[in-house]
Amino acid sequence: MPEQSPVILVAEDNENDVLMLRRAFIQAGITVPLHVVGDGEQTIAYLKGEGIYSNRAEYPLPDLMLLDLKMPRKDGFEVLDWIRHQPSLAAIRVVVLSTSEELRDVNRAYRIGANSFLIKPLNFTEFRTTIQAMYAYWFSMSRAPEIQRPPKANPYFNTDS
Repeated sequence: MPEQSPVILVAEDNENDVLMLRRAFIQAGITVPLHVVGDGEQTIAYLKGEGIYSNRAEYPLPDLMLLDLKMPRKDGFEVLDWIRHQPSLAAIRVVVLSTSEELRDVNRAYRIGANSFLIKPLNFTEFRTTIQAMYAYWFSMSRAPEIQRPPKANPYFNTDS
């Protein structure tokens, strides 16, 4: 039985960065499903399987998540913190892919629970090489944990009160 292709969730609001990422995957010969969300709230909705992301066959949980830090609605730090507080999602492998070289951002991302922090190279050849190395590590060398979507909330039982 052939092994299923890994799924990558890209949380990135910059369309040019998304295009460069897709191009890097193609030129590196990596053909995997890339699901893209453009802000922090969409990222959480995707992971919860809510709204337009409720069809699990169409929007499967990712084997790896590439997370930008500077997104609208909820930034990458807030998304990462939310993920790490969800028992069923806490093991998702999250790679921060950011233009930020600030040591405080690197430290904060790791403190919250990032599995890796990569700086987006401005040069396309370097970016493609970074994507190839990242993919080889996470999908050839590293063993993936089991991830499950959180259970749907019961609308008749509210624990917030």
